[in-house]
Amino acid sequence: MTDTAGSRGVDRLGFAPGNVVQEFGWSEDVDDDLRADLEELVGGELVDEDYDDVTDGVIVWWREGDGDLTDTLVDVQTVLDDGGLIWVLTQKPGRPGHVGHNEIQEAATTAGLHATSTFAIAPDWSATRLGTRGRGR
Repeated sequence: MTDTAGSRGVDRLGFAPGNVVQEFGWSEDVDDDLRADLEELVGGELVDEDYDDVTDGVIVWWREGDGDLTDTLVDVQTVLDDGGLIWVLTQKPGRPGHVGHNEIQEAATTAGLHATSTFAIAPDWSATRLGTRGRGR
């Protein structure tokens, strides 16, 4: 069972009212309903790639041909607060621009992250949560 569009999917992202969420990779193909639901949840607009203050989380809209995902994931971590959430949103399989889970996992690993969960969040988009790797003691 998977959630599709709507607030149920947005609620699964883990953001809360008052969070500052930075958005990378916006283009005309993003899911506007999902963005609106997220902005309603946090109580404000998403901040863009040029925002240079601390953020509580990041969403990255990513498509095949967008460049180097590893570089983007390194960049998104520069203003992310400790414990901040990182989500990579990709086109579902069979849709133009689809990126496979293996590509996301490889880029995440190189950037010091790991994919923890993936689910359908909108009619054309899947969401993959990335977490930081635990440090050995």
